[in-house]
Amino acid sequence: MLVLKRPWMEGQEQTRLDETVTLHQMTEFKSNDPLHGVTLERMLVELIDFYGWQELARRVKVRAFQDQPSVPSALKFLRKTPWAREKVEQLYLYMLRKHRH
Repeated sequence: MLVLKRPWMEGQEQTRLDETVTLHQMTEFKSNDPLHGVTLERMLVELIDFYGWQELARRVKVRAFQDQPSVPSALKFLRKTPWAREKVEQLYLYMLRKHRH
């Protein structure tokens, strides 16, 4: 049983039986998405470690990887540019499939 206390209800309690999800049940969920839980920063750092800036710039043609590249500036660009972020995600998945297994 889940008891919800809401301050705007002047001390009253509301009991809802339909929302009885335990923490254990929530942690058992496994996503089939290989990007689930992987931050953009982690993807970028792993790609840089694996390919290096020069090869990364050759594979994903954006100036953020070519001209004085840095992780913070690349992250800022990728967060504002969906098509570039998608290319980085696809390259990360390719790296996982081809080179990590």
